Amino acid sequence: MKRTKENSHDVVIVGAGPAALSAAIYTTREDIDTLLIEKGVPGGLAAVTDWVDNYPGFPEGVAGLELAGNLQKQAERFGAVIDFGEVTALHDEGEWKRLETTLGDIYAKVVLIATGSDYKKLGIPGEAEYYARGVHYCATCDGAFYRDKKLVVVGGGNSAVQEAMFLTRFATHINLLVRSKLRASDVLQKELAKFVADGKITVHLATTTDEIIGDKDGKVVQVQGTDTKTGSQVKIDTDGVFIFVGLKPNSEFLAGQLDVDEIGLIKTDENLMSNMKGVFVAGDIRSHATMQVASAVGEGATAALKIREYLEGHVDIQLEV
Repeated sequence: MKRTKENSHDVVIVGAGPAALSAAIYTTREDIDTLLIEKGVPGGLAAVTDWVDNYPGFPEGVAGLELAGNLQKQAERFGAVIDFGEVTALHDEGEWKRLETTLGDIYAKVVLIATGSDYKKLGIPGEAEYYARGVHYCATCDGAFYRDKKLVVVGGGNSAVQEAMFLTRFATHINLLVRSKLRASDVLQKELAKFVADGKITVHLATTTDEIIGDKDGKVVQVQGTDTKTGSQVKIDTDGVFIFVGLKPNSEFLAGQLDVDEIGLIKTDENLMSNMKGVFVAGDIRSHATMQVASAVGEGATAALKIREYLEGHVDIQLEV
């Protein structure tokens, strides 16, 4: 599709989560023409998080949907436009970047990738049904809801072990279900052994997680699994389940275009720019991101300031057709 004034923008932001919306607030306040392209729900993972208890400025916490909605309203108040569609490819055409989308080709002087990451799912019965009502993927976000409760943590890697130990700050006991064997680092395994010795964590090796059971009130009450060595069924009563089996970066559409790390998160320099000139990255899709709403918002603001500096250094780019 030929470039026209209608399909050309100063900045195109891919995604409309906290990092993207924060960046849009900053760019549009400075009259930088900004378009956001979102394939799902504005707000990202924050919008589907039941309650955000650690976002600065909300001493009593805030509903994830409310926080996401307010970020969207603020960005739109300054002139940000959100179009719903999917970006399928990104091409470097010199001073312009061309995005292939389900809405047609869109051109940008600068692109900000803020597509975030999604938590890998187990795909078992009860996981989706009890999401945010007993099934969680973020201990720092939701762990405090389980003070003096019993929890199940699923996973055997670094994240699972770290989060299980973190959750002992709140829960009375943690059952750690590991499908095969622990894959966490030796340092973490030695630290975990201390929690096991203190009776705070019980590790169930070679144990699958097959189903999450709830009661008539819609609350999680039990996890059912299988001991793969004996073939016997395992039933563990619990008040909640935290699943840490990895992240799935939303970066497939950039395959071969941008440098990514071993799990698919996009690498950037100190200015949050990727290896493609004029393409910036912010939020949970960026390598070494902290996967928190507050830091995503901060990165969005930083990216916007870096984008402004970049545009000021490339004032020769015109919207010629």
